[in-house]
Amino acid sequence: MTALATAAALSVPISLCRSSKLNCKKGVRGGFRVFAVLGEEGGLLDKKSTWGPLFDVEDPRSKMPQFKGKFLDAYQALEVARYDIQYCDWRARQDLLTIMILHEKVVEVLNPLARDYKSIGTMKKELAELQDELSQAHRQVHISEARVSTALDKLAYMEELVNDRLFQDRNPAESDQPSPSPSTSTQSPDTVKNKSPRKNLKVSGPVQPYHPHLKNFWYPVAFSTDLKDGTMIPIDCFEEPWVLFRGMDGKPGCVRNTCAHRACPLDLGSVNEGRVRCPYHGWEYSTDGKCEKMPSTRLLNVKIKSLPCFEQEGMILVWPGSDPPAATLPSLQPPPGFQVHAEIVMELPVEHGLLLDNLLDLAHAPFTHTSTFAKGWSVPSLVKFLTPASGLQGYWDPYPIDMEFRPPCMVLSTIGISKPGKLEGQSTRECATHLHQLHVCLPSSRHKTRLLYRMSLDFAPVLKHVPFMHFLWRHFAEQVLNEDLRLVLGQQERMINGANVWNWPVSYDKLGVRYRLWRDAVEKGAKQLPFEKST
Repeated sequence: MTALATAAALSVPISLCRSSKLNCKKGVRGGFRVFAVLGEEGGLLDKKSTWGPLFDVEDPRSKMPQFKGKFLDAYQALEVARYDIQYCDWRARQDLLTIMILHEKVVEVLNPLARDYKSIGTMKKELAELQDELSQAHRQVHISEARVSTALDKLAYMEELVNDRLFQDRNPAESDQPSPSPSTSTQSPDTVKNKSPRKNLKVSGPVQPYHPHLKNFWYPVAFSTDLKDGTMIPIDCFEEPWVLFRGMDGKPGCVRNTCAHRACPLDLGSVNEGRVRCPYHGWEYSTDGKCEKMPSTRLLNVKIKSLPCFEQEGMILVWPGSDPPAATLPSLQPPPGFQVHAEIVMELPVEHGLLLDNLLDLAHAPFTHTSTFAKGWSVPSLVKFLTPASGLQGYWDPYPIDMEFRPPCMVLSTIGISKPGKLEGQSTRECATHLHQLHVCLPSSRHKTRLLYRMSLDFAPVLKHVPFMHFLWRHFAEQVLNEDLRLVLGQQERMINGANVWNWPVSYDKLGVRYRLWRDAVEKGAKQLPFEKST
């Protein structure tokens, strides 16, 4: 049965409605036989009940697109597969209701009041008949389970075909080979797979130098609260050293972390009257990189490289590219009603693309994060990321989590919190409390990422005032990250040695695949980037 029907089987009370005579009618659909259990009036529920909405679901076959006798493209086949899932869900609900009604009949037969008016022989006969009906109903449930399994396999395969369609633009050489049109009635997915060449993303080998086009974006590099007057923050960005500090006007600046005189790291020095002072000979540089002070010698016209630098919404952003900076900075504010509870910065020894791949994937949680936030999570029979055809955002099913990749390197997610350690299949809108996360993966170098993490809540504002609470948040964040880090480091090692870390993407990899296709288009200099609205 589907997850919904299984949950209902565990929690729905036995007594639901009055008994009704049941009959089975046979039918044929899509090349296999199905059995529809009908009540006296054509439906199983003859009276309203508190559980009525669970079973009052329309048979989706009337709405299924009519493709009989036609060759389908990947998208049409995917639509058919989705209707198969809806039908199996409807069928499982009917099977479950049949069993519940039969159980009620057993209860009625064994009712103490009814026993007073029935002989032992009559009761035995009725119980034997009910036992036969229950056995038949349970067999039907097993048939439905098999159908669900087949339909899920078909859906996963169809989604892979759609992914392959996206990959054709990336791998034109592979797409020259003919592939059979998918059909829901003539060939099984396994048969077609054996005949169709597998297309995939190619992410393997040593990490290459970052393409200049990837630099032409605003990159968050620090939290405003970390850059106080008279202090500096050294960072690496695209394999170049930079230092952040505030000028006399309080505005942040970003200059190359190398003195023009003798190449001494400027962050080893100090900030003096809004200028960063080199510790070697005291040369001082303003936020635009101009040297304004040279002790013990004549002042020369010397300037070091600086980056456009702005402060917005509690973050400091820089533009490391050669193109003119975009007029609009990305908004990274938490949604209305949220308060920021933690801002954490970490330096991680992994390439930023691999870290983004990990953050954009939630299907690994019940296997990887068993000691932290996913402790106690069950493993769903199917994990999906639902998103518009052209978008970099969506929501996870069955997890109550919304997620978005925001170019060039940010992941935003909103998590609905219900009961710790339990998932109820709710959407974030149905949850009363939420946690919002921002992950910024700044590419420091080819093997290092500067991670900025901001955590916000729409409840428990008192936690902001608990002493040392930020240490607890950091400890928890590090625990979660360490569970991921050992895996991503292993990926990176094998990738450098030639393994393809995107060798076999499946349906729940959708958002990670779109990030990789977006990044590939950026590096190729595409005028219109995929999954973004035209301007």
